[in-house]
Amino acid sequence: MQLTLQVPDELAALLGGEAVHDQLERRALAAFALEELRAGRITEPQLRRMPGLARIQLDGFLKSHGIYENVTLEDVERDIADLKACLGA
Repeated sequence: MQLTLQVPDELAALLGGEAVHDQLERRALAAFALEELRAGRITEPQLRRMPGLARIQLDGFLKSHGIYENVTLEDVERDIADLKACLGA
């Protein structure tokens, strides 16, 4: 699906106009995808496909936009136990 946004000329000029068209297009898609994730309408794997992120980039992308994975104390304790098992401790 392709969507077109109408941006007033004075705002487009402030944002860089045609010179940064591709960058603005990517930013708009990323903002839309992040809002859909926050609203629970898409999942992280679906978000990753929207802006074309590699799987390894998703965590950094989310953190750079203030979205952090929900980690519980039990998750951390399990990770510590797994690490100790790997180290033979």
